[in-house]
Amino acid sequence: MSDSATASAATASKPFNWRFTTPLFIGSALNPINSSLIATALVPIATGVHVSIGQTATLVSALYLASAIAQPTAGKAAEVFGPRRVFLVGILLVLAGGLVGGIAPGLLTLLISRVLIGLGTSCAYPTAMVLIRRRARAAGLEKPPGGVLGGLMISGVATASLGLPIGGLLVQFLGWRSVFLINVPVALIALVATLMWVPRDDATPRRGARQIASDLDLIGIIGFAVAMTSLLLFLFSLPTANWALLGVTVVLWALETSWELRAKSPFFDIRLLGRNAALTRTLIRFGLVMLCGYVVLYGITQWLEASQGMSEAASGLLLIPMTVVSGVVIVPFSRRNLVRGPIIGAAVACIVAAVSALFLPTAAWLVMTLAVTILLGFAQGAASSNQLALYSQAPAEQLGTASGLMRSFGYLGSIASSAVTGIVYRTSVTDSGVMTIAWIMVGASVVLLAISVFDRTLRRTAGSTA
Repeated sequence: MSDSATASAATASKPFNWRFTTPLFIGSALNPINSSLIATALVPIATGVHVSIGQTATLVSALYLASAIAQPTAGKAAEVFGPRRVFLVGILLVLAGGLVGGIAPGLLTLLISRVLIGLGTSCAYPTAMVLIRRRARAAGLEKPPGGVLGGLMISGVATASLGLPIGGLLVQFLGWRSVFLINVPVALIALVATLMWVPRDDATPRRGARQIASDLDLIGIIGFAVAMTSLLLFLFSLPTANWALLGVTVVLWALETSWELRAKSPFFDIRLLGRNAALTRTLIRFGLVMLCGYVVLYGITQWLEASQGMSEAASGLLLIPMTVVSGVVIVPFSRRNLVRGPIIGAAVACIVAAVSALFLPTAAWLVMTLAVTILLGFAQGAASSNQLALYSQAPAEQLGTASGLMRSFGYLGSIASSAVTGIVYRTSVTDSGVMTIAWIMVGASVVLLAISVFDRTLRRTAGSTA
């Protein structure tokens, strides 16, 4: 039986079997895990390549920068060239990045490795969303089973906090190079599984270079990359604000907006976000939830280590409840395709977590830390319903780009949390500093609740009419 016949038979009998979903889930987990995997390796890396610890922080920002730009770019490429092709290219980039990092002689090579890993891992989530929608249509379904999108959300978001404990164990037993080399076997597994179990893309029409550039909106992608880079560099410069860079950033975004309003096939569809306010609110909600979650990863773990004397491994283990609760919560919500209730519940959980964080500098700090991580685990799990909302809100032909933008908003939230931590802890990590972070969480959570409760476009369930 040919590959196409086998794929058709699988689609007809059980379209979303484990063979089809496994490579998508593995690929989607690589980006969030890699985002935090390196945290416990920064000190030994500095020693190993003979640089300062401050210089190794660029390895963190390099992946964030590459990912924030590459997520929507990969989604757009999937719409033009086919999602499976882009997914495979991403896996090969991850494989190359892992190998380069494993043998890197210095910081510059490690930076190249992190950029390759960032670009490669960013291809997975938006292409997976397009592959899932294509599979659903081939099976005659309006939407995929809720568990499929839920599983994608578990792998794409809930796994972020796993990077710290995994990285700690890898560094302790195998050395710092293992946080790069671990990508090699995982990428090989995802590569073989994709080649075997994910159906091939349809043949693409022959196009010249000019037509490809127009279909991709290459100028729009470059403009988005430059403007986003400028914005992220400004955020990374905090707490010492570079106002000249902020001015350049505003001009770059104005030029990008002007171009996209005139583009034939816009990469960053400004009109879509203006017309589709529901989609825009979904992107903002996701970014705010990620801000609250990453403030815990960056701000509270630093406080645990500096003020409570916990080791990196111990503070990382305290975050495991966040991952476990998030994964557990996603399952029932996604299987029932619930949207409005979980999204509001996520906002409420963020507020309660933020208020609980105000009591961290007390004798009950351990209990409060567990309460915050559990509540934010619930929030991240419940916020997975934003993915269900996006699946319904985004036009079918722009699902890849919209999915990538959702992840970019998530990265903006994580980068903003890093900037917040840098500003608050600019001189030292203190009890008053962690309380300031808690109040910032309260403010972000109140905004999150407002745009959730008062969003009348949110349906009770995906595909419902009420």
